[in-house]
Amino acid sequence: MGWMHDTLAYFQKDPIHRAFHHNLLTFGLMYAFSERFVLPLSHDEVVHLKRSLLDKMAGDRWQKLANLRALYAHMWAHPGKKLLFMGGELGVWGEWSEEEPLDWAILGDPDHAGLQRLMRDLNHLYREIPAMWRADHLPTGFSWVDANDSAQSVVSYLRFDPDSADDYLLAVGNFTPVPRHGYRVGVPRAGIHQEVLNTDATVYGGSGMGNLGAVEAVEVESHGRPASLTLTLPPLSVLYLRAPS
Repeated sequence: MGWMHDTLAYFQKDPIHRAFHHNLLTFGLMYAFSERFVLPLSHDEVVHLKRSLLDKMAGDRWQKLANLRALYAHMWAHPGKKLLFMGGELGVWGEWSEEEPLDWAILGDPDHAGLQRLMRDLNHLYREIPAMWRADHLPTGFSWVDANDSAQSVVSYLRFDPDSADDYLLAVGNFTPVPRHGYRVGVPRAGIHQEVLNTDATVYGGSGMGNLGAVEAVEVESHGRPASLTLTLPPLSVLYLRAPS
């Protein structure tokens, strides 16, 4: 369970220390294409005093929710099939017990309803965008943009659909509570990139910081790519931007 162990270990760390543990996010891609992988967040992680996924996250209440939203979006963009144990989509605070029902009443809290809405939207995007799943087991389906920005605890990568050379998804994660303004990211081509997901959107319980739904990439080289776009990265967030149509 290397991916699960490393990812949960990373998100449990105080963001001020994450720069020193950046490899926990990136190491899994060293072996991701040697087999066909499932990315599990299973029942075994939310029992026997291990705490719920939400309660594992670092920070205060707002940061825990933001961290969990970012974790899920990173997981959905990462190569590998997804496995999320029941209750994870609600952000329950308590451990799972076979003797008790899920705490459905928690959806009366807008923040938890927002987390469930995020999971719905992630699943819709996953079905809609073949780049997120078609080449999970192939190196051609994934490419780092920048795996090495440990100082700012930011990762950026591209997912590709081998059956459609022009279609790709850019995922950018900012795993500190510090917003990043004017953050340049290299992309394969210029044009309007739609911001199809922002885990910091108010509908998910976030602060509402973002890029107004779209960003234009210009022909300025960055990260070894012919074009680039300049982003606002909200705190403890993941953004998805889709290639120009």
